[in-house]
Amino acid sequence: MPGFAAVPVALALCAGLLTGPAAPVAAARPDCRAGPAGCYDLYTYGYSLGLHPFTGADDVREQLTDHFWLFPVSGGCAGRIRAGARCELLGGNPVEVEYIGNDFFQINTLPGHQLGRGMHIRFAFSRTFGFHSLTVRAWQDRPTDCTGEAFCNTVNRVFAFGTWQVLAKTLRFSAYAA
Repeated sequence: MPGFAAVPVALALCAGLLTGPAAPVAAARPDCRAGPAGCYDLYTYGYSLGLHPFTGADDVREQLTDHFWLFPVSGGCAGRIRAGARCELLGGNPVEVEYIGNDFFQINTLPGHQLGRGMHIRFAFSRTFGFHSLTVRAWQDRPTDCTGEAFCNTVNRVFAFGTWQVLAKTLRFSAYAA
């Protein structure tokens, strides 16, 4: 029966189960909270935290997240930060703590932040043969007025490098207490 196969399709169309040809679907935006893949990568910096043979990377991360006043731009953030917490860094720059993992934590800038909303910054701690290091990586959800502008990008990167270097120097000494 040549017309019999068309009957289920016609019934499905009438029942609203099929709507005919699919409309073009916009490309899905990547979830930039999970990492920089497919997002706008800004920078990655690595810093030595020195030799701390009796502490693990998780101990150093915990030292910072439990004593957030060590963070060089902590502003009005609490002494202990938790995932989901929102606070303002120095200068009234609102952020949200997106994740706190065993050996990393990640913040996200919110509307009203000087650098705009949607910048994710991950602070990852590692240890090799007792030597600790900090890797700071930043990326954005979407381009901003600064994205692609050489002077603006350079100023932001230099400021970030110096700020996270202060953090690394602080952790180099405070990690002994971890």
